[in-house]
Amino acid sequence: MDCNSGLVSQLFLEPRHVGEVSEPSFVGRSASLKCGASLRISLNIDESQKITAAKFKAAGCSVAVASASLLIEQVLNKTTAEAASLSQQPALLAAQLGVVPADRSECAPLACEALVAAIRSFSNSTRDEWEGDEALICTCFCVSERTIEREIQTSGLQSIAEVTAACSAGGGCRSCYPLIQDILDDCERSALK
Repeated sequence: MDCNSGLVSQLFLEPRHVGEVSEPSFVGRSASLKCGASLRISLNIDESQKITAAKFKAAGCSVAVASASLLIEQVLNKTTAEAASLSQQPALLAAQLGVVPADRSECAPLACEALVAAIRSFSNSTRDEWEGDEALICTCFCVSERTIEREIQTSGLQSIAEVTAACSAGGGCRSCYPLIQDILDDCERSALK
């Protein structure tokens, strides 16, 4: 099976969601040294963490443009957590385009990387502006530091993957991985005392 040239051609010649969203926006970038392609995705995200607008700018081949256009189409009106989870599976995006030539295999992952970077920008901004009583660690799933600590202590969790399975923290854009690791390390040090 060849690359679905009809879909790729259509999305390349008439891409959807090209440009930049209006402010406030969160931007993510990705680039490939192998092929020279670069992508920029900008997002508007509402109070309920839904992506209300998304656009991209691309310098690359038809598969890169098609990948970005198709990905944006799929994440509109999704939560940041849903979009981040989707972007962790670039093979699904590539499969929708059909079998792509080996020299174009980085295109779908490139689009996903740019989307994750934009969601991380949102997550970091949300974390910086958080005014709640507890420290917000995972913005994709709204998981606090106390919740993570409680799960680690009650279930004896020892890895980020175990924390994600227990309370979803880290299951989205993964920008909270270093924070979760710090909590794991602190809990381990406390247990050794």
